[in-house]
Amino acid sequence: MDALQAIVTNPAYHDYLAILKGARNGFVYGVKVRFPHAVVMSILFGRGKWVNDEPHWQKRLQNIYRATRQHAFNLAKFVTLYKTFLLIQRKTNNGKERSSDTFIAGLLGGYIVFGDRNAVNEQVLLLLTRFLMNAQSYFVQIVLYVVSRVISSFVPRAGQPLPTGSTVKPRPPDSRYFTVFAALSWGAVMWLFRHRGETIQPGMFNSMTYLYRDSETW
Repeated sequence: MDALQAIVTNPAYHDYLAILKGARNGFVYGVKVRFPHAVVMSILFGRGKWVNDEPHWQKRLQNIYRATRQHAFNLAKFVTLYKTFLLIQRKTNNGKERSSDTFIAGLLGGYIVFGDRNAVNEQVLLLLTRFLMNAQSYFVQIVLYVVSRVISSFVPRAGQPLPTGSTVKPRPPDSRYFTVFAALSWGAVMWLFRHRGETIQPGMFNSMTYLYRDSETW
């Protein structure tokens, strides 16, 4: 125990232990956020098979587990990469952090972890876009939810445009542009959190404090 305590309290290991704790916080928070959301969405909008007029819960439980696991591991990976990239940049600059370091670390982490276009990453990015805008009242949050949808609609769509006069159907974002959009969004929110935290939505600010600041102390 004394040897372990010496390692934990040794400043030489602080940055590396902060990365490990950040990964742990990311995983825990990912489960806490995604699990209840996945349960509600599965109950309300699940598309599992029905047997004797009752839902096929095995399929829905698999969907809940899959969504929760993906979100938790993705968030843990992002926090790990973000803190690692910050540490590398500081070490290349004599231990000093530059203003652009947070943006670069967030951009690289967002590109690697959230750059693939899938259902979970699309939902995360929509929430991220909305939380970038500070909101207090319920009605303002509704407006910003709509604004986030409008902003995301500017990402070019996949596939060919439908012929004039045909029935309009939503098309998913082009995966290439989605990757760029995700990377820039994560770079922006990490820079804002470090340098202009007062502009971030309170709920997200508290979440980011748990992930990136609370993991610096123990």
